[in-house]
Amino acid sequence: MSPLTRSAAPTALAALVLALSACSGPPPAEDPRPNRSPAATDARARPHAGTAPVLRAELASPTDIDLSWRDVDGAEGADASGHVLEFATDAAGPYTVLRYLPRGVTGHRHPDLMPRTTFHYRLRAFRGPASGPVDVALPPGAPGAQDETDENTDHGWLPPRTDPARTVRGRPLGPTDGGAPTDLKAAVKHANGILFRWTDNSSDEEGFLLEVRTRDASGYVPVAVLDRDVNAVGLITLPSEKRASYRVRAFTYGARSNVVRRTTGLPTGG
Repeated sequence: MSPLTRSAAPTALAALVLALSACSGPPPAEDPRPNRSPAATDARARPHAGTAPVLRAELASPTDIDLSWRDVDGAEGADASGHVLEFATDAAGPYTVLRYLPRGVTGHRHPDLMPRTTFHYRLRAFRGPASGPVDVALPPGAPGAQDETDENTDHGWLPPRTDPARTVRGRPLGPTDGGAPTDLKAAVKHANGILFRWTDNSSDEEGFLLEVRTRDASGYVPVAVLDRDVNAVGLITLPSEKRASYRVRAFTYGARSNVVRRTTGLPTGG
């Protein structure tokens, strides 16, 4: 997994290319980027993953598809931290992550799609405990505007990595705070860059999510997805993220939903 366009990946750097014009305009309530989730993924489903969510898809227009779902009932749904939505243009895959969505979000529009193409979708819950938050206030400066003499402008601090000093003998992730990342630190590198470090306390995570809550937001949303065992990563912020709260979540996946298919319309030629 990788933290997408704003930093490099450790092992599976594949740019999240929704070359099918997959992700160009989600609803206003969501981050307009494909939230820097992994490029192509077929993440492992655990045998004990529990009951799967139910996914639905409808054509909102000839080239827009609306996805919706309901959480599973009972304890399996209650401990979900959010959902990851994936798509493919071939029934056999490979599937590409469309977006990691926080708990409480039960719909997503996949807009501006290739005409006369069948899209396949599936969904799964992710769950796991988050670290305590850290608040960051970056100095003034437009995106990309950096002091050329700044030793941090080479961005060598951006790639995800594992710091052995911040890795302890982990324990399985629990339904409460068992195995949660701790000691999250945020170091300002320049007007739009932050280096995050934390202690990895879990033994069975599928990966980590870096989450942000901006000043005008009601909750946290994932902004970067990281491999297991990673405990340091840099982030180039958007303007809305210059004053924000951040946290890191260790997570595992639940069972996959049903697969739904919709075929877009529009031109047949000429």
